[in-house]
Amino acid sequence: MTTKLSCAMALGATFRPQDILAFHRRDPQAIAERVDAAALHKGLVWGDAAACLSIEFHRGRAQACLSVDGAVAEAGQPAFEAMVRRMLGLEQEVEAFEQRHRRHPQLGPLLARQAGLRVPLTATPFEALTWAITGQQISVGAAVALRRKLVMAANVRHSGGLLCYPQAPQVAGLSEATLRRAGFSATKAGALLALARGVMEGRLPLDDWMRTLPVEEIRTQLEALRGIGPWTVNYALLRGFGWLDGSLHGDAAVRRGLQALLGQPEQVSEAQARAWLAEFSPWRALVGAHLWAMQASDVY
Repeated sequence: MTTKLSCAMALGATFRPQDILAFHRRDPQAIAERVDAAALHKGLVWGDAAACLSIEFHRGRAQACLSVDGAVAEAGQPAFEAMVRRMLGLEQEVEAFEQRHRRHPQLGPLLARQAGLRVPLTATPFEALTWAITGQQISVGAAVALRRKLVMAANVRHSGGLLCYPQAPQVAGLSEATLRRAGFSATKAGALLALARGVMEGRLPLDDWMRTLPVEEIRTQLEALRGIGPWTVNYALLRGFGWLDGSLHGDAAVRRGLQALLGQPEQVSEAQARAWLAEFSPWRALVGAHLWAMQASDVY
């Protein structure tokens, strides 16, 4: 049995579909996400079922479809539409941000060149958290390869052929030995399993947090897990929850971008980056995304 949900969403004149597509094009082997010139096809777990999300971009609108290998609850349509809006960054107040800072001596010209930039989000906060754990202290290329091994270890496949990015039940069902064989360090394997079990046991209510966004509670609960620190939480708050005020001063690519933006010969320290980003609250993470994008889409 296959169930399909669909919706269409209007996009603003400055919407940048290539940012969305580039974010999901990171894995050249395309086992869980397939991207072409104007469309994304992504395998994911919807409820307990394998599903494939397709988003096609047209002039001024996006057309989305979710093909689920199974039944969909009555509340599925609004949940589906909310997921698509989050993934596309349509709830982000980028116009207000750009208007506020368009005259800034360093940031203003960058905003003019990258007008309309939004932060692409993952399908779920759990996906963002597992990606952040995976990417700790390694290059983006190495993180993409390790992420691929996690998807393969979970081995949930949609009828259309794509593997599905796992959610908490699938990760919790993996053993530490399986994760170690896939290339995860003991610390990362432990953090993934602790995260998944916390979600399964209701101690980490990611879906509720997504609706209420209690940032300090999220930070406290997640940082209590061994292997999860401030950088991981700030990245997940941005990519999974859409919180645009996390300070990404600990991110090496953000500091490289800031060094280039300031024309500074010496490297930017974490303290300097923190102080510079503070001026742009409540959009500090959005500034970080602009610093990522000025370099290349594959830094994030």
